[in-house]
Parts: sequence; structure tokens; C-alpha cells
Amino acid sequence: MSFNNDLDSLYRRVIMDHYKNPRNRGALSGDSVTIDMNNPTCGDRIRLQLKVEDGKITDVKFEGEGCSISMASASMMTQAIKGKTIEEAMHLSHIFSDMMQGKDYDHDIDLDDIEALQGVCKFPARIKCATLAWKAMEKGL
Repeated sequence: MSFNNDLDSLYRRVIMDHYKNPRNRGALSGDSVTIDMNNPTCGDRIRLQLKVEDGKITDVKFEGEGCSISMASASMMTQAIKGKTIEEAMHLSHIFSDMMQGKDYDHDIDLDDIEALQGVCKFPARIKCATLAWKAMEKGL
């Protein structure tokens, strides 16, 4: 088995883990910014809730349904932005957008599990699935 096949297999496992065991799934209580978005092309929908205090994302949760790519991406995104400033979260979102478009991106930033989604750029129809939660976060911030 080649290195690329091993890497693809690892990435698939990471995506499926986030899909089957989503992080930060649920609803926030109290005051929060709530964004509802959907992807009518394939039926993905998300409700993202952000708690922002003093310019920092102190908590984030999501609910929704959709394909493994959209739900895994939402799980990964919520993990990545929790505790970050609005500016840091927006920067991460721009890096993710570049990655989804197949552009070169800032490799100095640790994307952790998010890197598992980089192969999505080879499937243009799935890019909207992967970016749905990120677009919701940008809209909310």
C-alpha cells in the first residue's frame, strides 16, 4: 500500500470519527448568536450557536443533519474555534477556504483534524458540504 493510500485511509477514519462522534453537538443555553444555514443542493442543514465574550469565542455548539462531510466539518470547526478570538477564528476560516479551493494555504497554522478534509477540493460538488459550518460561523461573527 502506498503512502497516499495510507494517508487517504487515515483521513477517512478521522472524518468518520467526527461524523459518528461529533464534538460540541447540542444547544447552548443562555445568550448566544444563533445562525441557521442550509445547503439545498444536498439537504445539509446546520444551526450554529456561538457564545462570544470580550472578543473571544467562549463556547460553540451545533445541531443539524447532513452528509458525513458537512457534519464532520462542523465538529472539527467547533473544536478549532473554541477559545479563539474572533480574528483568529476568521483567519482559520480563510485558511480553510483556501484549502477547499485547492489554493496554497498557511501551513504554519496547526489545522489538526481539519486537514483530513483537504481531499474534498477534488470533488467540487462536496465543497459546499464542507464549508457550510464555516460560512455559518463567518456570518455569526
